[in-house]
Amino acid sequence: MNDHHQALPDHLVINVQRRDDPVSMVTEADAFAASRTYANVVIRGPLFGVAEQRRGERPRWRLITDMETGYPQDVRDELNSHLWFKAKDETDDPRERRALLDAVRRLETERVNELTVGDTRYRVVRADEFARVGEGRMEPPRPTDVDTEGWDPAVHSPSTTKGFVIDHAAAVGLPEGLDRMGLVPLTYTSERFPPDVLADSRRALHTHPGLVLLPVAFRVMERKELSWSMVSSQHPTPQDARRSLIYHLKTYLPMTREIDDEEAAVYARAAEAFAERLRPNELEVRGRRFEIARIERMMRIGPAGPEGPRKSDVEIQEPTQLHPLMDEWGNITHES
Repeated sequence: MNDHHQALPDHLVINVQRRDDPVSMVTEADAFAASRTYANVVIRGPLFGVAEQRRGERPRWRLITDMETGYPQDVRDELNSHLWFKAKDETDDPRERRALLDAVRRLETERVNELTVGDTRYRVVRADEFARVGEGRMEPPRPTDVDTEGWDPAVHSPSTTKGFVIDHAAAVGLPEGLDRMGLVPLTYTSERFPPDVLADSRRALHTHPGLVLLPVAFRVMERKELSWSMVSSQHPTPQDARRSLIYHLKTYLPMTREIDDEEAAVYARAAEAFAERLRPNELEVRGRRFEIARIERMMRIGPAGPEGPRKSDVEIQEPTQLHPLMDEWGNITHES
């Protein structure tokens, strides 16, 4: 009898390690407390980005863009630009430049979700954005979430998503391990999703049974009567989201004429009062309620790595030429 057990593939392994240092213990307690208060998970929909896998890094992938757009073509265009500028600025080898420009040409005419250039594979990858809800509100930032200081609107924290290594078998703490196990069977169930979206969601449980959590992000949300609406894009820290709320109230709303001059003064005073508080996460003004919400993203992983776009994902754009023509010697032709 053979007593040796065959090792499970990486996309089926959740490697949980107990961490006994003080910071990890506080973070774990914070996570368990939040899971009791905000026990329900609401899926908003898909987000897309680009990941690369270099020779020697397999099976790991690395995100080279933020996961913040809801349309696959947007990130194909980002990949197009990434490769074009790589050809322009990062090589003097005509053969390498030609290979990069051939990939650009494909991206100008085809909906390509994966391609290889030299030693690097690129893939359009997909994640689902979700939030935890409880007691009539979305989960706010946790005390142990990394935060920053200051209200200067020109200050922006670096992305925590770009550069993130997608490694399903990497060691994680107990709360994340339990989270991942609990989220694995999660699918779209709301009646607002079309039948093909629901079917693709169920199918992904079998084609991509693994799951990785991306770094947490934060958004400004506005509480409606029966739902929430997004006010801001994703931000890497709660304070970045708070600064964007100040901008929204003092600059964006008056600029778009959504409010008159009298209301603009009321919104500006509310924004200034908001900024005087210590790490505020809620603001009510003129009957409107704004919240800083903690946003999470889960990426499904299969035998060949992270999931790409599904057939039912919405496509609203066609591929197009984004940059001038370039030859393998780096000469750029600007069309007149």
